[in-house]
Amino acid sequence: MLDADLATLYGVPTKRVNEQVKRNRNRFPPDFMFQLTATEKAEVVANCDHLGTLKFAKSLPYAFTEHGAIQAANVLASSQAVEMGIYVVRPLTMPPDPPKRPIGYTPLEDKSKSGKAPRTAKRG
Repeated sequence: MLDADLATLYGVPTKRVNEQVKRNRNRFPPDFMFQLTATEKAEVVANCDHLGTLKFAKSLPYAFTEHGAIQAANVLASSQAVEMGIYVVRPLTMPPDPPKRPIGYTPLEDKSKSGKAPRTAKRG
């Protein structure tokens, strides 16, 4: 996802996204975000109609992976960015739902307690 698309999603100007990325560079390793080359920019502009204005931009845009998009939500203060951060984090902190576990599923914690792999239920 490009910086301009991320800005639209989070309800802030593209300039604001890029400012926060520069201020928080340590939160965006190369696998979270990278800057397009001039060739990549030209290709994106040619293939994506909604990015026509990018054609005339002097700077090269940044592209964000899923992880980078979530990290951007953490450094931006818009209400949309805050909502997105909460939306992503909430499921990570919920306990697993037992009825949805596959037959024979045993949590990894059980393996570490006994030192050996737990037995799983056999289907008959």
